[in-house]
Amino acid sequence: MLTLKQIDYALAVAKNLHFKKAADECFISPSTLSNAITELESQLGVKIFERSNKKVIVTKLGQEILAKAKKIKLEVHNIHELAQHNSRGLSHSLSIGIIPTISPYFLPIVLPKLQKEFSNLKLKIEEGQSQILINRVKEGDLDMAILALPYDVEGLLSFKFWEEDFFWVSHRLNKKAGKSEIRASELEHSELMLLEDGHCLKDHILDACNISSSSQYSLKASSLNTLIQLVKGKMGTTLVPKMALKELVGNKKDLSISHLDEPGPHREIALITRPNYAGMESIGLLIDFFGKSLKEFNQI
Repeated sequence: MLTLKQIDYALAVAKNLHFKKAADECFISPSTLSNAITELESQLGVKIFERSNKKVIVTKLGQEILAKAKKIKLEVHNIHELAQHNSRGLSHSLSIGIIPTISPYFLPIVLPKLQKEFSNLKLKIEEGQSQILINRVKEGDLDMAILALPYDVEGLLSFKFWEEDFFWVSHRLNKKAGKSEIRASELEHSELMLLEDGHCLKDHILDACNISSSSQYSLKASSLNTLIQLVKGKMGTTLVPKMALKELVGNKKDLSISHLDEPGPHREIALITRPNYAGMESIGLLIDFFGKSLKEFNQI
């Protein structure tokens, strides 16, 4: 009889296309994994994988079988979730993904309060870029994810709980520093430093400023903190979301901030999940909690 363990093993091999790597991921020996796959193929009477010393290939029929196996895994996951969510409130385990341009500023605001109010809640937090998190939610590896919109989340449900604008950060000696508001047309593209490709915040900034993605920028970095340090060193200017201002700029007297005077909100923060996710009650509780926590933080 086909087992869930066999499904997990087969999906791991298909993902890695390497038995040793798949075995490591499943915390078993390569021989145990190989025997399990052989037994699975024997039970089904078909070859799922073509194996050689150099590579592993998923057969055409194997691809169809594994596609159905993914759905089975997801449905079993939903059954477990449904059972867990019978308990009152947030008193079970949740896995949540979050993008790196939100997590360092959002999590310190909400996590202490969340753990205090829902002491039985067990959270698993995973940081990653938007598309990776979307794929993991779709595959059932994560219950939900916190993303910045607009972003293509086709096939998923999104629940917005926050919106915010961007702020221009410059050195206080910059000739345009000190303004309470600044228009995108006033920004010097040659001075503007943004995140590297792959970060949705970069795309949101370009959209808010109506700047072409082909424009030349002085520098690119992998984190907002690095960009701020470069601004302090008079290497250029940057734009950051309001949520990150206190953490990144704070009381740094050598920096100046100006609100980006362009139609907003410049980005929205949302919780995304699968349409058939069993814990919709948790979604409602979380978006209310997140929204209230951020409002309180911004009133301080």
